Amino acid sequence: MKNIDSVRHVRGESIFIDDIKIPQNTLFAYVFYSSIANGKILEIDFSEALKSKGVKGIFSAKDIPGENQIGGIISDENLFAENEVHFIGHPIAIIVAEKYLQAKEASKKIHIVYEKQKPILDPREAAKNDSFIIPPRVFQLGNTDETWQNCDYIFEGKVDSGGQEHIYLETQGAVVIPFEDDLLKVYSATQNPTAVQRTIARILALPMNKVEVNVQRLGGGFGGKEDQATAWACMTALAAYKLKTPVKLILNRQDDIRITGKRHPYSSDYKIGLNKEGKILAYEVTFYQNAGAAADLSPAILDRTLFHCTNSYFIPNVKATGLSCKTNLVPFTAFRGFGGPQGMFVIESAIHHAANEMNIPVTEIQKKNLLNENDEFSYGQKTKNCFTIKSYKLSEEKFDLKKLQEEVDEFNIKNFLVKKGLAVMPITFGISFTTTFLNQASALIHIYTDGSINVSTAAVEMGQGVNAKMKRIAAKILSVDESRINVDSTNTSRVVNTSPTAASKGTDLNGFAVIDACNILLERLKKVAAEELGEDDWRNITFKNEKVFDENEPTTLTFVDVIKKAYFNRISLTAQAFHSTPNIYFDTKTNKGNPFSYHVYGTAIIQVTLDCLRGTYETDFVKVVHDFGESFHRQIDIGQVEGAIVQGIGWMSSEELIWNEDGKLLTDALSTYKVPDIHAIPKEINIEPLPYDKEKLLNDEFKDQIGPLNSKAIGEPPFMYGIGFYFALLNAIKSFNPKLKLKYNSPLTPEKVLMMLYENNF
Repeated sequence: MKNIDSVRHVRGESIFIDDIKIPQNTLFAYVFYSSIANGKILEIDFSEALKSKGVKGIFSAKDIPGENQIGGIISDENLFAENEVHFIGHPIAIIVAEKYLQAKEASKKIHIVYEKQKPILDPREAAKNDSFIIPPRVFQLGNTDETWQNCDYIFEGKVDSGGQEHIYLETQGAVVIPFEDDLLKVYSATQNPTAVQRTIARILALPMNKVEVNVQRLGGGFGGKEDQATAWACMTALAAYKLKTPVKLILNRQDDIRITGKRHPYSSDYKIGLNKEGKILAYEVTFYQNAGAAADLSPAILDRTLFHCTNSYFIPNVKATGLSCKTNLVPFTAFRGFGGPQGMFVIESAIHHAANEMNIPVTEIQKKNLLNENDEFSYGQKTKNCFTIKSYKLSEEKFDLKKLQEEVDEFNIKNFLVKKGLAVMPITFGISFTTTFLNQASALIHIYTDGSINVSTAAVEMGQGVNAKMKRIAAKILSVDESRINVDSTNTSRVVNTSPTAASKGTDLNGFAVIDACNILLERLKKVAAEELGEDDWRNITFKNEKVFDENEPTTLTFVDVIKKAYFNRISLTAQAFHSTPNIYFDTKTNKGNPFSYHVYGTAIIQVTLDCLRGTYETDFVKVVHDFGESFHRQIDIGQVEGAIVQGIGWMSSEELIWNEDGKLLTDALSTYKVPDIHAIPKEINIEPLPYDKEKLLNDEFKDQIGPLNSKAIGEPPFMYGIGFYFALLNAIKSFNPKLKLKYNSPLTPEKVLMMLYENNF
C-alpha cells in the first residue's frame, strides 16, 4: 500500500527540476519585473546590465518572434510587459548569465522610468469602474423575486474570504535544451504540459511538434502550476532559442510568492429566506471575484464557485451572480477546490447568520435542507446516487454529535478564559472539468519481452500519488505484480494533447485510459494463450497472479511465457487508449446542463479550543465520514484527506495575504505568511469511509457515475472540511462574547480573534 515515491523522497533521490543534470554550458536566468502596480513604461535601458560580468543576453517583448501572449482562456496576458505594467511582479525581461547571481545582480542595473497610476486593488471598486475580465455570469433556479414574500425570515449580509499562497515545496522553474532543427526539449514544473508546449510554440512561432515537454514530477502544485508554470517555461524557452544554448530558470522563494498567482480573494453579498420550520426557500448571492490583472483561469474558477454556491443543500429558488473583477494585483489562479470553497463558505455563513438570528442550532437548518435523490442544482443537473443525508446521519451517529455538543456546552459554562466551539461541515463537490472538452485522456502501454511493463499517461505526479494509482490499476487489470510496472514521466511526445492534472480528475481520466489500454493488450494475450493451449474460445482464458487459466483451471503457461509467444508471433505488445468522460455537457448560454460525472459527499465535525486571553486556538479534532467510493489505495486516499483538511484550516485561520495601498504584497516570506506548522494541525483526525452497497457498485448504470475500480476522486473535496473550522472558532468566540456582532471575514487570525473577543464586551 506504499506510495512508490515515498522512499525516494525520504532518501533525497527523487529528481525535481532543480536536480536535473544539466549540460556543462547551461546558462542561468533571472526575471526582471515591475516594482509598481499600475503605470506606463516611459524609458527602459538594458545597456549597463548587458555589460555586467557573465551576462549573455537580456530578452524582452521586442525579442519575441511570435505572439507576446500567454493567455489560455482569454488572450489578455502578455509574457513580457510592453508599454504598461499592471501589477507588481509583471515580468518585463529575462536576464541570462553564466551564473544565477550574476543575472540577479545585473537586473539591478536596468534603468527604467515609470509613470505611476493609481492601482485598483479591491474587486468592489473594480466593479464600480466596470473593470471586468468577462461579462457577469448568472445561475438561476426557480424565481427568487416571487419567493421573498413567502419567507418568514430574511437575512442579508456580506462575506469576505482571503486568498491563499500555494507554498508548494518546489518553486516554479524550467530547464530548456535546444537541439537541431529548432527542436526544444523542455523540463517544466507544470501540471499542464500541453499548455506549456502550445504556448511556447505560440511565443516562438514554431509548430507544436518542435517543442517536447517532459515532467518527471512536481514538488507540489495545488493548482499553482496548472497555468502559472507556463510563463516561466516560455521565458526560458525564448532565451534558449535565441542563444542556442541550454537555459535554466528557478524562482527563489520570495520571488515565487511575490510574482505568482494565488487563490482568489472574494467579497460576496448574500440574501437568504427561510420559513418558520427552517427550510430555505430562496437564496441570492453575488460574488465579487478578485481576478487580478489578467484572466488566467478566473472565468472557469468563477463558474465552479457558481456551481457550488449551495453546497450540500437543496434550495428551490436560487439566483447566483458572478463578477470577475480586474484589479492591479498578480493574476490569481487555480487552487485546490478551484473556486468551490469560496462559494461554499458564503452559503455556510448565510446559514450560520440565520441560525443565530432565529436562535436555533446551525445543524437544525443544515439537516432540514440537505440534498436528496433527484434534487436539482441551480445549473440544471439533478442528484443521482446522492449520499449527502447518509453521510450527515452517519457522522452524527458514529461520532455521537449530540454528546459532543453537550460536552462543549458544559465546558463553556465551567470555564471563563478558555472556550470550545463545535461545527458540522457537510460537503457536496462535483467531479469533472466544467470545461467539457478537457475531460479526455490517453494512455500508452508497452510490454517488453521480459514481461516488464511501461505505462505513460497524461497524469502529472505532484505528490498526490497518481503514479502509484496508475501502477495499481495496470497491475490489477493485467493481473501481474506491481514490481513489473514502471510509470514513466509525463511527456508530450508520448502522450499528446494532454488535459491538465487538475479538477481531481487525474486518476479518473488517466485511470480509465490505462484500463482500456490494458484490456486491449489482455485480449491479444488471451488469443495467443488460447492458440498455444488449443482452446477454441479465447474468452475462456484468464490471467490470475501471472498464471494462465483455461476455464478457471490452471495451466503451465505464465504471463512471461505468453509475452514471449506473442513477440515471436509478431503480435503487438503496445497499446494506446483514449478515454473521455461520458454523458456530460454544459450550455454556457443557458447555464444549464450536466457538467459533473458524479459528486463526492461527506460530513466533518470539527472542535476547537480557544484561549480567550491571547486569541490563540487549537483544533481538538476533525471527525469525518468521507465518500471514497471503493478506495483501491487506502494509504494515499487517507493522506489526501488529511492534507486537504489541514490546508483548508490554514486558509480559514493563519494564512493571510496582505497588500499595502500601492499593491505591494507585505506577506511575501515565510516569516510573515503563516502556513500551519506541526503544532497547528488537529490533535486528532478521524476519517471513516462512507460504506457502499457492494451490489450497487456492480450495477452498470452506477459505474458510469464513479471512477476507475469503483473509486471516487480524492484531491479537492476534503479541502472544504476546513471551512468547518471557521465556524467552530466563531462559535467559541461567540460563547465568550455574546454581544459580538457577527461578521464573516476569513481568515480568523489570532489578531482578528483577539479583537473580536473584546469587541463591544466592555
